[in-house]
Amino acid sequence: MNNSRKWIALPAALLPTQAFAASGIGGAIDPVVYELMVFVMAIFVGYYVVWSVTPALHTPLMSVTNAISSVIVVGALLAVAVEHGGLEGFMSGDELASKTFGVLALAMAAVNIFGGFLVTQRMLAMYKKKGDKR
Repeated sequence: MNNSRKWIALPAALLPTQAFAASGIGGAIDPVVYELMVFVMAIFVGYYVVWSVTPALHTPLMSVTNAISSVIVVGALLAVAVEHGGLEGFMSGDELASKTFGVLALAMAAVNIFGGFLVTQRMLAMYKKKGDKR
């Protein structure tokens, strides 16, 4: 990692300290601020992980990130299974919205996972020798 990237990573490393100081010593951090802080840190970590990998290893890296998308599938299944206890036989607006977004997330994550593995398989097939049957 070159020196300019190290100095960009410094604010990301100090972000939890800044959020703690802004909330007051010993005070609770607002959940929205905490979740935003985790999201920003994930962006920095993802950026540095991807750009620190040599180009020859990008295909396996992308294959693994597609496998990590299975976490989205678990979250989508939980969203689809939500029951709010509205009137019997009818879905409330919140329940309908959560089930709709859960089904959409499930479909998009499935396309991402299977499409990613398909692309990875095709890219790795380019490196096989002509006579190799494996």
